[in-house]
Amino acid sequence: MGSSSLIKPKRKIEGISAILLPFSDSQGAVDWNGFENSLHRTVAAGLIPAVNMDTGYVNLIDQSTRLEVLNRTRAVCDGHSFVAGSFVESAPGVPFEIGQYQAAIDTIVERGGVPVIFQSFGLTSQSDDKIVECYRQIGQHCQKFIAFELGDMFAPFGKIYSLDVYRELMSIDSCVGAKHSSLDRQLEWDRICLRDEVRPEFKVYTGNDLAIDMVMYGSDYLLGLSAFAPDLFALRDQYWLTGDDRFFQLNDVLQYLGHFAFRNPVPAYKHSAAMFLKLTGAIENDFAHPEGVLRPESDRAVLDEILVSLEPYLKQHGIDT
Repeated sequence: MGSSSLIKPKRKIEGISAILLPFSDSQGAVDWNGFENSLHRTVAAGLIPAVNMDTGYVNLIDQSTRLEVLNRTRAVCDGHSFVAGSFVESAPGVPFEIGQYQAAIDTIVERGGVPVIFQSFGLTSQSDDKIVECYRQIGQHCQKFIAFELGDMFAPFGKIYSLDVYRELMSIDSCVGAKHSSLDRQLEWDRICLRDEVRPEFKVYTGNDLAIDMVMYGSDYLLGLSAFAPDLFALRDQYWLTGDDRFFQLNDVLQYLGHFAFRNPVPAYKHSAAMFLKLTGAIENDFAHPEGVLRPESDRAVLDEILVSLEPYLKQHGIDT
């Protein structure tokens, strides 16, 4: 089946946008004002915020910071939907512990969020049957969760599952969708086709920041790239819903930003996001986490050029940077 036969025009796209955790200095002091500003901007755009994700350095911050992120998110969202990474510390050889996941899930659900189940060494090192059983245990503990396949270019504990495992995930009623971050179109198309066949209401959330047009084929999204400009992603989505050809023009510029920001080493995209958000005035500083990967200073000129290309859309629709 050719990919063109999968295109679903004028479809309402569900957009979940990761929130960058910004820093006010090189020592790792969190810029909470900048974080809350990004939350407000994302909610105002009509997107669902995603906190304590890879974009929020979830594997590099401590538990007290993760809890502070959740508490501030609950206060800012004030009843608006949000999702959050259910992350557990892990190391190679450490077995899966359902109690750790249940505790992480509870901290999210108690604050009104939907957990996104981060992988761990203990989870992904198991056989397919045992991996599925772990998700079934998770599904018995909470009414609603999002699964997450994370390519190892993002994190060493990540794993892209077989289609057989994916099919089993869809059979868990409380698993309402899954974020797919392989950066591989074909793998994602395979999942869309399987979803359409087995459980049409199940959400395939693209995490492919190198192919954000996957929404044309039936994916929704949970992206790090949308953290750079949630308003413009919402505008692009509206163009798709109404059949406006400007979808393609705006998508092309956003994709250029994605290819530049998510080039190798991929984890450095978070520093790219901080640089871009500072250029737009959304945050005051563009420090990365002290253990984060940095981009060269020369990136700023390219990001500024991309911002100039996006400004007509911002001004036309009265979006403040």
